[in-house]
Amino acid sequence: MVEIIRGYLPGSIGRIVELHGTYYYKAWGFGLFFEAKVAKDLSEFLTRFNELQDGLWTVYKNNRVEGSIAIDGIKATTDGAHLRWFILAPELRGLGFGHRLLEEAISFCKKKGYPSIYLWTFEGLRPARHLYEKFGFKLVWQGEGNRWGTKVTEQRFELYL
Repeated sequence: MVEIIRGYLPGSIGRIVELHGTYYYKAWGFGLFFEAKVAKDLSEFLTRFNELQDGLWTVYKNNRVEGSIAIDGIKATTDGAHLRWFILAPELRGLGFGHRLLEEAISFCKKKGYPSIYLWTFEGLRPARHLYEKFGFKLVWQGEGNRWGTKVTEQRFELYL
């Protein structure tokens, strides 16, 4: 059985970091810098997590986290809500779970009255970009950068609610 669960689950930090570290290493060559950044940023987010402004949803299958998405709402009213840590295990891609996670995150932001949602990604993640654009996100900026420890063409997408 596969379910989407809201909030922290024991082991979710490690598993979300593992999903990111293994996928981005295999597909894009991202290394230690990237995995450590995901671990640090996710841990800091969950340490200050406030369920009134933030959201975390995980795809849970066979007692194991197999995907995630988060909304960091700390600056949502001024800068927009920050969509982060959106990932699925390879065996769950293309089955609608990414769509469901994104629906949860956007619905949460609408209920909170947040004016917009933004996310950072990079050129080449076609399935994710397709999904973002399907939900109305627009590419608002693109340029060379290395925020993840590897030089890529970074992209910022925004959705106004």
